[in-house]
Amino acid sequence: MLFSSAAVALGLLPLAFAHPVEKRQNALPPVNSSTDESVLQLALYLEHLELSLYSGGYTNFTDAQYTAAGFPPGFRENVGVIADVSSLPEFPGTHYHGLTREKHEKTHADTIATILTDAGKTPVPPCTYKFPYTDPVSFVDLANAITSVGIGAYLGGGALLTDDPALLTAASSILTVEARHDAYLRAGVGGSPFPTAFDTALTSVFAYNLAQMFIVSCPQQLPIPILPKLTVVAPVPPPIPNPPTPAGTPLKFNFDPSTFFVKVDPNAPLYIALVNMVTNVTFVETTSCGTGCVTAPVPKGAMGAAFAVLTTFNGGLNENQLTEFGALTAPAEVILS
Repeated sequence: MLFSSAAVALGLLPLAFAHPVEKRQNALPPVNSSTDESVLQLALYLEHLELSLYSGGYTNFTDAQYTAAGFPPGFRENVGVIADVSSLPEFPGTHYHGLTREKHEKTHADTIATILTDAGKTPVPPCTYKFPYTDPVSFVDLANAITSVGIGAYLGGGALLTDDPALLTAASSILTVEARHDAYLRAGVGGSPFPTAFDTALTSVFAYNLAQMFIVSCPQQLPIPILPKLTVVAPVPPPIPNPPTPAGTPLKFNFDPSTFFVKVDPNAPLYIALVNMVTNVTFVETTSCGTGCVTAPVPKGAMGAAFAVLTTFNGGLNENQLTEFGALTAPAEVILS
């Protein structure tokens, strides 16, 4: 820092050193309520999922396979950085050589688990997972979809963390890193790293249900209801659609009406409620394509990661109300751009 001669002449320079430099403490934020705990347990549940996903994206493919698939140099290294690179070798001749590399998802999971443990809570353990990717491109497509769920969960959960600003700050600092991961992945396959002006917040029920399709078994599940499944079957979009899927494109969904929690008249109209961007829920009437099958057009303005929910309501509900009493099914994620 440069001090002006006037400050020195006035004798102010000694004052600049009269106060010691502030020391930042690394104390973890407290867990002050059951709401805090539930938000953190879900965050940890999803961090375990992402850690397994990214670790597989590193260990299951070689640098040569990523290069052959069109990814830039160093892409696989960064997938390892996102996951847990503590056991990986150095990378001579690269910008990582000799550096202490982060292990983002592992650090996120460990930090959240420590916050819960320090508060006397038992952190939810990892599950056994199965991910439907077969090559680097399908891995990145899946990672984009799953990371979008994680981003949505942090956005939705952050609104509930009102007991201590430090806890909200900690969650927000993870959220911004997750968003950087997603931008990097999308750019790697030639997609826009920022396809929308806003991300989509998710309720805990919706985020938890979206994770279930990758769960084989869990030693402990969270006390969150699991809703009947809704599956997108058409169209099968290209990897991270670019350009975006046009409005009016028909989406086809399958479901099992016998699993609904409420009785629904077979002749009653059904709607797709599309949750997209800032608490925006658009209701689109469906067309039946047989028992347990409906189609609905992509509504105008829908972009990025959207989440489709089957309902009998034709409007008037926000995402929280849709979660509490309006949803016939769990959400199905649709990547539109």
